[in-house]
Amino acid sequence: MTKDFGKLWAERMTKSERDTSFPDSEPRDAATLMLIDRSNAKPKVLLGRRHAGHKFMPGKFVFPGGRIEALDRMMTAVSELHPSAQRKLMERVPDPSADFARAFPLAAVREVAEETGLMLGVKRDEPPAVPGEIWTEFAKANVHPDLGQIHFIARAITPPRRPRRFDTRFLTADASAIAHTIEGVVGPDSELVELTWVPISEAAHLDMPTITGIVLEELLARVEAGMGHDLPVPFYFMEGQEFRRELL
Repeated sequence: MTKDFGKLWAERMTKSERDTSFPDSEPRDAATLMLIDRSNAKPKVLLGRRHAGHKFMPGKFVFPGGRIEALDRMMTAVSELHPSAQRKLMERVPDPSADFARAFPLAAVREVAEETGLMLGVKRDEPPAVPGEIWTEFAKANVHPDLGQIHFIARAITPPRRPRRFDTRFLTADASAIAHTIEGVVGPDSELVELTWVPISEAAHLDMPTITGIVLEELLARVEAGMGHDLPVPFYFMEGQEFRRELL
C-alpha cells in the first residue's frame, strides 16, 4: 500500500505546475522541521503562513526552516542523532560525515527559534556553549538542543531551473520538545505572520507548496507506522521530466 501511495505522490510532484524559465543553479542544503502534537487522537502539525510581501512563496503555509549555516555543525547538544537517522542523512551526498549529518537538525532547530520563537531542546541551569552569534538566543535561555528527539522524515530536491533550489531534509520533533518561547517573533511584519496547529489529515485545504502537502502525508504515514527511526526515508528528486521517489 505504501509503495502505491509513493508512486501517486511522485506523480503529483511531476504534474505540479511550475515555472522552469529561470537560469539553473545548484541546490543548497536546507532543513525544515515539522513540530507534531500527538497528545490527542488526531495528531496536529505546526504550520506558519509566510508574509504576503515575500518574493519567495508569498502567503503560503510552510514549515519553519532554512539554509544550513557553517556554525550549525559546531553547535553543542545534550544528545546526538539516532544512528539510523545519522546514517540516512549521510546517504547520497558527496562528502558524508557525522558533522555534516548533525548540521541539518541543528539548523532546523535554530530556524524554528528564529521564525517562530519556539526553542526546542532541554532547559538547564547553565547555558550551552555556542559557536557564534546565530546561536546566542539559546545561551540566553539556557536551552540545549537535543538531537535524539529528532526524526528524519523525507528529503526533496527542488527541480532544475527554479528561482531558488534547495536540497531539503524534512525533520520532525514532538511538541513536548519545546523548552522555551521567545515572545513577539511572529507577527504582521515578520517572516511568518501567523502560526497554526492543524490536524495533519486536514491540512491539505491550506494554501501550501505541493511538496509540503506530500511530506505531510508522508508524516502521517510515518506516525501510523509507529515513528520508528529505522523506517525508510523517501527521497524525491527529478530525473528527466519526472519526479522519482526512492527510499533511503
